[in-house]
Amino acid sequence: MEYIVLCKLVPDLVEDLEVNSEGTDLDRQFLKLVLNEFDEHALEEALLLKEAHGGRVTVVAPEADGVDEVLYTALAKGADRVIKVTGLGEKLSNKRLAGALRNFLPSLGFDLVLTGVQAVDDLDGQVGMLLAGYLDIPHVGVVTGVEVEPERKVARVRKEYAGGLLGEFEVQLPVVLGIQAARQPPRYAPITKVRQAMKEGKIEAVEGRAPLGLQIQVRRLFKPEATGHAEILEGPPEEVARRIVAVLEERGLLR
Repeated sequence: MEYIVLCKLVPDLVEDLEVNSEGTDLDRQFLKLVLNEFDEHALEEALLLKEAHGGRVTVVAPEADGVDEVLYTALAKGADRVIKVTGLGEKLSNKRLAGALRNFLPSLGFDLVLTGVQAVDDLDGQVGMLLAGYLDIPHVGVVTGVEVEPERKVARVRKEYAGGLLGEFEVQLPVVLGIQAARQPPRYAPITKVRQAMKEGKIEAVEGRAPLGLQIQVRRLFKPEATGHAEILEGPPEEVARRIVAVLEERGLLR
């Protein structure tokens, strides 16, 4: 079984994010990038499948500051091969990334492609769907569990719906899956194993080639603008209740 995991680095949301002077992007001078949380779960799910059924896990990520460390960490966790896609630029749209992946993923050979259900920087969630469309293979998103039957070349996946509902699907391999959560929390890689991977492992580089016209131009980026404020009502319950009724009447919500 061949598993490909697509990973992407995103801004660390713990840090304070600032917009650049042109208002077209984040100020990247001091921007810290980390592995997208959902992609961590995709990697964990692939490693669990490898442990259960054998095979090989290949991790693919577009070039970015800190991507080498992320790829070496993937090797330390149990990935067999890591590939860095170069030449796609910083302002990378999901359509452009999917277009670049389409051009070389078939040469790797795969049974499953796993990616995070979405990235926290754009909440778009389109890479998996676009890639599956380009490759003309099935796609299932918001996946919370995967089981495979290598002899039948099928996967049974659990998909989460709104309201806590779960659906189970059987799909023919190869397939692209958008992972919402792995069956267990992503494993930790000790720094000693990461350093060992840096010494012994190898990051392959592939030049990304995407068709022209697949890039998005950001016209304006800005922080949410405050248009009002919250009013805290204090006092005895009866007084607070009267004040709430008065506010609703003032706004025409009570008649």
